[in-house]
Parts: sequence; C-alpha cells; structure tokens
Amino acid sequence: MFSVMTQHPPLWLILAAVAAFGAPAQAGDKASDHEAARAALRRHEILPLTRILTIVESRVPGDVLKVKLEEDKGRMIYELKVLGVNGRVREVEIDAKNGAVLKVEDD
Repeated sequence: MFSVMTQHPPLWLILAAVAAFGAPAQAGDKASDHEAARAALRRHEILPLTRILTIVESRVPGDVLKVKLEEDKGRMIYELKVLGVNGRVREVEIDAKNGAVLKVEDD
C-alpha cells in the first residue's frame, strides 16, 4: 500500500488500472484491453491515474488498496478502494473523462 500524499503510485498499479475494462477478460484479451486503455489515454478520453489519485486523496484521505477502470453504459469509470485514516474501506467512483466524483460509500 502507499499513501497518495507521500509517494507516487507504483507503475504496476497504474498499468493495472489502465488495463481493467468492465467485463473480465480472457488471457488473450488482456493485451487488447491494455492497448485500448492506453489509446484512450493518448486521445485524452480518460484522465491519467495520477490525476485521479489526487482527486481521491482530497475526498477520502488514506491508502489506495485497489484500482479498476471499467466501462459502464459507454462511460469510463475509475473505481477505487481506499483504506481511510479512520480504518474504514471506502469505494470511490470517478468519471475517467472529467474527474467528477460519482460515488463515495462504505465498502
């Protein structure tokens, strides 16, 4: 785990977040999911994970446990699990295109 305020996320976490799209992928589909996410980032259709982590830290201070990038009805959503400073795990959903916080709730 890492604190968003004190460290940059490890590269594997960034790649994992950019790689995950809605439905579970088969082994052969993972490479295409990674490329699709990278292409969306290059086209500025989604924000980079570093920006998303800054937004999340401002709303839910703590340690990021998990990050997923999913598609929901044509909209890309970052879903994060955060262990808050109060010890509770919170689920945070962020619009991947504009960084709007869509949901913060106990997990």
